[in-house]
Amino acid sequence: MTKKILVTGGAGFLGSHLCERLLASEDEVLCVDNYFTGSKSNILHLLDNPRFELMRHDVTFPLYVEVDEIYNLACPASPIHYQHDPVQTTKTSVHGAINMLGLAKRVGAKILQASTSEVYGDPEQHPQTESYWGHVNPIGVRSCYDEGKRCAETLFFDYQRQHHLEIKVLRIFNTYGPKMHPSDGRVVSNFIVQALTDNPITIYGDGSQTRSFCYVDDLVKGMLALMGTGSDVTGPINVGNPNEFTILELAEKVVDMTGSKSEIVHQPLPFDDPKQRQPDISLAARVLDWQPSTALDDGLEKTIAYFDGLHKAGRLSS
Repeated sequence: MTKKILVTGGAGFLGSHLCERLLASEDEVLCVDNYFTGSKSNILHLLDNPRFELMRHDVTFPLYVEVDEIYNLACPASPIHYQHDPVQTTKTSVHGAINMLGLAKRVGAKILQASTSEVYGDPEQHPQTESYWGHVNPIGVRSCYDEGKRCAETLFFDYQRQHHLEIKVLRIFNTYGPKMHPSDGRVVSNFIVQALTDNPITIYGDGSQTRSFCYVDDLVKGMLALMGTGSDVTGPINVGNPNEFTILELAEKVVDMTGSKSEIVHQPLPFDDPKQRQPDISLAARVLDWQPSTALDDGLEKTIAYFDGLHKAGRLSS
């Protein structure tokens, strides 16, 4: 049976990929975005699909629609964007969660929260399991995002306990792929844009800090797998790639794959920047039968091709 599915933040990087996948499954999709970081260009090719509807709306305000499922992805997710207006970032996470949970309660919809590995802060446990409560600075420059997402998780579980909502909470680790914002400040997009324009590759710190990079197609599969579980599965569940790389290794790989003339330069490490980030995905493997299948080289090749297309079209700064 065809479902009517709401995707908040649907014109963003992850949201646009999710909308495509849901339409491929013959569902009806209502894409909601205020275009703070999302772009209409990400979903232009979907506008002619009769099962796709686009609405400009800010989730900090209530929304009254009839849907069967809700994927709550709306929130700027890169430090450059979420620190631009930190109060609005917190409001998007907290008020947005309240409004979407209220909608789910009214219409009896199943609802999934796109949470984040940032709820673990600068972790003292490695790799991070879902039972780890985190090591988060509540008053730092990253707190608007970290604590906003933590509060959203609190709201989801309180609505589940108090109002018996069917909730799903997905903790997303570093994800990359086509449609990333060229100036979002994340390492994959930063390095690729700098390499393609032969600008210096900027590494913060000595480059020994680690990240684990999950290709967007794998991430969306995990999201759909969690939404497809029964009411007994709430999460939180980590979804990401457990293969760990140093930032320096990533920079060298991007330079090599692009054939760039860029040199690698070092700048001071930002305040509160996590030293390690690696998911324990044993729960996702057991409960969702999910694990990533895209190797970093393969995912980078597709991502570099996307940004190279933007570069040739004159849409990257040099």
